[in-house]
Amino acid sequence: MCGIFFCVRQFQVNPPAIDTIDSYHEKLCIALRHANAARGPDAQRSHKVSFKDQSSDVGMLHLEFFASELCLRGSQPVVQPHIRNGDIFCWNGEIFEGLDMDAAENDGVKLFESSRGLKTPAQIRDLFSSVEGPYAFVFHHEESGCIIFGRDPLGRRSLLIHKPSPSHPYFILTSVTSGVDAGCSFEELSTDHIFYLNLKDFAQLEGITFEDHLKTLSRRPSQTTVFSYVQPPLVNRLVPPDTWPRLASLDEIPNYLLASVDALISHLDRSVMLRVHNVPYKSSMPTQSRVAVLFSGGIDSTVIAYLAHKHIPLEESIDLLNVAFENPRKIQMETEGNVGGISRRHRKAKNPSDDDSIRVSYMVPDRKTGLQEVDELRRLCPGRTWNFVEINVPYHESQGARPIVQALMLPSRTVMDLVSSLALALYFASRGVGHVRAYPGAESVAYTSPARVLLNGLGSDELLGGYGRHRSSFNSGGWQAVIGELQLEIQRIPVRNLGRDDRICSSHGKETRHPFLSFGVVSFLANLPVQHKMDPRLELGLGDKMLLRLAARKMGLIQASGRKKRAMQFGSHSARMEGDAKGDVLL
Repeated sequence: MCGIFFCVRQFQVNPPAIDTIDSYHEKLCIALRHANAARGPDAQRSHKVSFKDQSSDVGMLHLEFFASELCLRGSQPVVQPHIRNGDIFCWNGEIFEGLDMDAAENDGVKLFESSRGLKTPAQIRDLFSSVEGPYAFVFHHEESGCIIFGRDPLGRRSLLIHKPSPSHPYFILTSVTSGVDAGCSFEELSTDHIFYLNLKDFAQLEGITFEDHLKTLSRRPSQTTVFSYVQPPLVNRLVPPDTWPRLASLDEIPNYLLASVDALISHLDRSVMLRVHNVPYKSSMPTQSRVAVLFSGGIDSTVIAYLAHKHIPLEESIDLLNVAFENPRKIQMETEGNVGGISRRHRKAKNPSDDDSIRVSYMVPDRKTGLQEVDELRRLCPGRTWNFVEINVPYHESQGARPIVQALMLPSRTVMDLVSSLALALYFASRGVGHVRAYPGAESVAYTSPARVLLNGLGSDELLGGYGRHRSSFNSGGWQAVIGELQLEIQRIPVRNLGRDDRICSSHGKETRHPFLSFGVVSFLANLPVQHKMDPRLELGLGDKMLLRLAARKMGLIQASGRKKRAMQFGSHSARMEGDAKGDVLL
């Protein structure tokens, strides 16, 4: 995980004595360097270049490349940007497939070395099309005179863009905003293309819109060229026959699903293995956790935790991060009831912490299922230390963090993004500050997770039919409608909230990895017939994500296999603390 920041601006030949734009620009750059440094606490460096375009009468172009490094590859941090003969490379990502590396190598260094001799932006695009993993990058390519930049096809790493405007006439790419960039108009960079900008064109922007000079490269250059990691796959559109049998229970896997269950376990196991092996030790204590799981006790996080256990040395602990919020609205309803004739709009939530007569309980739904599932994991994985980290968030602390989380979310700006979504829950869960118990019933002791790699079960609902809308599609349009909805789910993955979530979790110097969103798992599940993945004719807890439930049952995760879906924000009680604001209201 790294933070990257790039800016290019044009200086006048004879600037005024007081350049207000320059003053604002410098303050903004300082703030963006600071925000990106938090993502990579191990090393940071800024590299600045200025040059005059001899073909233009305008002033100098000033380029700044800044990168920070969170060392998760190799034994020592690698200082970025990578520089060679005019080429400058800022890299934020992890390559899991497509590039041969040993444990001591750094993927950014390896990728930069692989770019040697490439002469055009299209050849750079082809290089990135050959690797799989979450990434965002900015590349100054000396040979072509271009700035080339992009994100991975699934949008698993954040990269924001500010296009020049009359009041802010500079071009910025950054992993995260500073939260104070009033006047700058940042937006998520699209994953549809690899982008490039010829710097000579930038020097001649006067009277020409920026979009006229911002060029795009298709991720798939031609129909005759085969690349493995260029775009989300198409789902299998085979409609099952009306006579397709219904699964009676999870107790026995029918013969027609055996191969699919085994293949899912194999693909998911490989994906987890690639995401947990060769993580460097942060300290001299080999038993200290290097990997943590964002853990609700649901089927997704439990399966991921179990598979991680198979590939991490047994003497090493694994942290299970379980978050719970003090929610005044929930507590008020439990103590007073939702009665009294007072509208929610006029009812202000009281802080239960201010009332000594009210005992705040953090036994929220995700805490209950989390405790049940850690018991199941301990039975299945003897010898493993599972640190069940109870992350309890008082109301005043969650409210105090709101401005920080809002700044990290930008350009996402609604109440839905902050509270009704995962934002607050992810912020506190990924921070990893809580308590652990030596055994059930023991006194809790303060604990901060040292793990820098966080595993997240995101993606299973989209790929395996876990949302209520999939059942609704079936009820309104049959199997064909479900297939169409599953295709939309895959297409929406790059434009959902992965960039926002990346900005939130990485602010703590942690990296989130998504085993369900490896291209291998996504492609495998997309190619499966729909009736192998789900059956909306069956009840909840059986038909939704049916294939994953059968796989969990086969691995011995009996309790987890029957868990019904519950969104993290509701299971942790981070959603609707006041009950006033609508989800689409701007913050």
